Amino acid sequence: MQVEIKSVKQYTLAELADVLRYELQVDVKGDASCVISGISTLQDAVPGTLSFLANPAYAKYLADTKADAVLLTPEVAADYSGNALVMKNPYLGFARLSRLFERGDGEQVGVHADASVDESAVIAQTAWIGPGAVIEAGAHVEAGARVLANTVVGRDCVVGEGTILKANVTLCHGVTIGKRCIIHNGAVLGADGFGFANDAGSWVKIAQLGGVIVGDDVEIGANTTIDRGALDNTIIHDGVKLDNLVQIAHNVEIGRNTAIAACTGISGSTKIGSGCTIAGGSGIAGHLDIADGVHIAGMAMVTKSITDKGVWSSGGIGCMPVKEWRRNTVRFRQLDDMAKRIRRLEKQTSKGRAE
Repeated sequence: MQVEIKSVKQYTLAELADVLRYELQVDVKGDASCVISGISTLQDAVPGTLSFLANPAYAKYLADTKADAVLLTPEVAADYSGNALVMKNPYLGFARLSRLFERGDGEQVGVHADASVDESAVIAQTAWIGPGAVIEAGAHVEAGARVLANTVVGRDCVVGEGTILKANVTLCHGVTIGKRCIIHNGAVLGADGFGFANDAGSWVKIAQLGGVIVGDDVEIGANTTIDRGALDNTIIHDGVKLDNLVQIAHNVEIGRNTAIAACTGISGSTKIGSGCTIAGGSGIAGHLDIADGVHIAGMAMVTKSITDKGVWSSGGIGCMPVKEWRRNTVRFRQLDDMAKRIRRLEKQTSKGRAE
């Protein structure tokens, strides 16, 4: 059963359970008619809200929470006397329900008087083009898409059905965005890749002739940049999630449902597999292949292809007092000399035993 999203955002606990049952198994404990009008953390909850317990570190707040209901695992719910939605993964339940209480960007359709739309552009009747937006020649904005204030949709771009381009997004020419995507403020898709040939110390620009193709259900964070391909396209497959300030270079390909955290940079022509996670501040060199199911830890520097799934790390050692860090840095620099001394001692020991 699907529950209609209401203009007045209040739902009974039973209605929220029905929303989750469409995809997940959930049970109601307590008063199913309890009315919920928002979602909050356990410690900051007020009456009328729903909270959740996903991290055991926050269990200390459960007994005193003022939330009228809580998303809980069956194990925790067994000892909880209040109203609850009981499911195996409360955090996933929170993610599903959060969309019901989201403040949207309005329900307008049509073209704002202050927008600039080329006469050859095709705008669906149910789309919205906000103030100051620019839609260039040959662009298509499909049904239910929303292009918000001061966003530029370049020549021959496609904005898929139900996709939202937040304010100040730039799609350069020839960018295709799939259905139900969210592109956050300041993102730039389709700028030139960093391609130059060296001519006796001078740099000769290589024209970037490819485009950018983004699949369905992709989310791209604020001020993230995705460069167009040099010859072929840069490709972001369905379900990919990119955080803020991610740099995707030309001809990169990112597989389905991969998630990449902020300040990660991926160099040109690298292929990232499906179902990967890349933590913040990581750097990935160019022309590499990263297998499906690879999880890269924060601040890692990847300089070789990764052919096996699993967790990989290279940098970003844990924070420590500066005196300890300085001592360890000195010792790290001494490792090569220490290794040589150990080898000499091993040879001497072996020689002594032979005699």
